[in-house]
Amino acid sequence: MCRLLETIRSENGVLQNLSWHQARLDYARKMLFKSFQQFSLDELVVPEEFKKGLCKCRVIYAKDFENVEFSVYHLPKIQSLKLVVNDEIDYHHKFADRSEIQKLFEKRGLADDILIIKNGLITDSSYTNILFFDGEYWLTPKQPLLMGVQRAVLIHAKKIIPTEIRPADLVHFTKARLINAMIRFEDELDLSIRTNIS
Repeated sequence: MCRLLETIRSENGVLQNLSWHQARLDYARKMLFKSFQQFSLDELVVPEEFKKGLCKCRVIYAKDFENVEFSVYHLPKIQSLKLVVNDEIDYHHKFADRSEIQKLFEKRGLADDILIIKNGLITDSSYTNILFFDGEYWLTPKQPLLMGVQRAVLIHAKKIIPTEIRPADLVHFTKARLINAMIRFEDELDLSIRTNIS
């Protein structure tokens, strides 16, 4: 049986975007395990030692809840991405098994991370969704590998626009920004298109 996970941002003991994580968890259990019995993320308790600063809560589950882990989190330093093509990869749920993504990540060469191209379209980095700025609007791939929670929140707030983006379109953008459940839009984890994506 496959295992899945939810990675939840905790700020000073407060878990962020729980309703969005709950919706994705419920959907995955329904699709993969035909399970309609809920377990509520609202019941998660942040341990005292993780109630200050920025921490990561990692919920591991399958048909039933399995485990929860907390750890201190620091924003990563990603300064370069390498384009990697793979038309077969499938990560439409947040699977705990990331071995296929890891194989692609190992092709990064001197870059910090990869940017995965599937069927001619830009999707995600190895562990973030990506946004592109054209000087006026922030756009994001319409068909990412994973429908990330932070991405969903930003689309709902009309801060980003989903659209098909191909490698040839990169010349139209000035910068890229990486986001995921732990990395917010306002954290501004940005990369220059011309010098940092190849």
